[in-house]
Amino acid sequence: MILLNLCFLAVKAQEMPEVYLLWPDGPEENNGLADQEITESNGNITFNSTAKLHVYHPEKEIQNGIAVIICPGGGYSFLSMEYEGRMFAQWLIKQGITAIILQYRMPAQHDRIPLADAQRAMRWVRNRAENWGINPDKVGIAGFSAGGHLASTVSTHFDSGKSGTTDRLEQYSSRPDFQILFYPVISMTAGLTHSGSREALLGKNPSAEAIAQYSNEQHVTAKTPPALLFHSDDDTVVPSMNSVVFYQALKKNKVPAVLYIFDKGGHGWGMRNNFEYHNQWTNLLANWLKKI
Repeated sequence: MILLNLCFLAVKAQEMPEVYLLWPDGPEENNGLADQEITESNGNITFNSTAKLHVYHPEKEIQNGIAVIICPGGGYSFLSMEYEGRMFAQWLIKQGITAIILQYRMPAQHDRIPLADAQRAMRWVRNRAENWGINPDKVGIAGFSAGGHLASTVSTHFDSGKSGTTDRLEQYSSRPDFQILFYPVISMTAGLTHSGSREALLGKNPSAEAIAQYSNEQHVTAKTPPALLFHSDDDTVVPSMNSVVFYQALKKNKVPAVLYIFDKGGHGWGMRNNFEYHNQWTNLLANWLKKI
């Protein structure tokens, strides 16, 4: 793998990540957005066409072997890299958890691209687990909004590793060991989905088959990983029923799951500490992770 940032050696690990190309030899499919990528002053990345992993390591004294791959939100059109990426990674490493922000490529109506990046990231982290002090059976995924859709997609569309391939990474499982979903887009069905995310992923007039394929509440099985979900009841961007229907599907299949719906907060609060329930949800998450 190619290390893009070596200057992390000069500072504390939690202050600067290692940055790796997810597909150093180029991906199988491109999204057609080359040379359009923009990093805005607030840290958001639009038109992302290059998948990267931003890896934050905890201090060795508190490292517990858990790793979390983070999928920022942004309606499959941009990446909210600050409040739903870097700041969450900083919180995770204080819990002794290795945090990996997945800078996944925007689909631009190439629906397989984000999932391919997320699956590859799961394999990639397991491949590096021994070097990084990670238990390969404790690699989870977290996602916010559209990133929550991606996290729940890889949690319901996975394999245990591919045999007969010369690509060593593809031999690792792409199944997360657990999932943490913040105000996630779960379904692509009209009236429930976030229309902007659906259009960016599937186009303006998706087929019934495509809608069903990415309505993740329809793909939960007994093998789906345990889940923790957070949502706000007054979320007018992504209705809280997205989390409800996913929770119901998980319980129907006897998958361990916990759902918290706060009475207010709207959408996109992420790590913003002005969210009224910031301390509550971080404490709830910290306690849940201790049980993993």
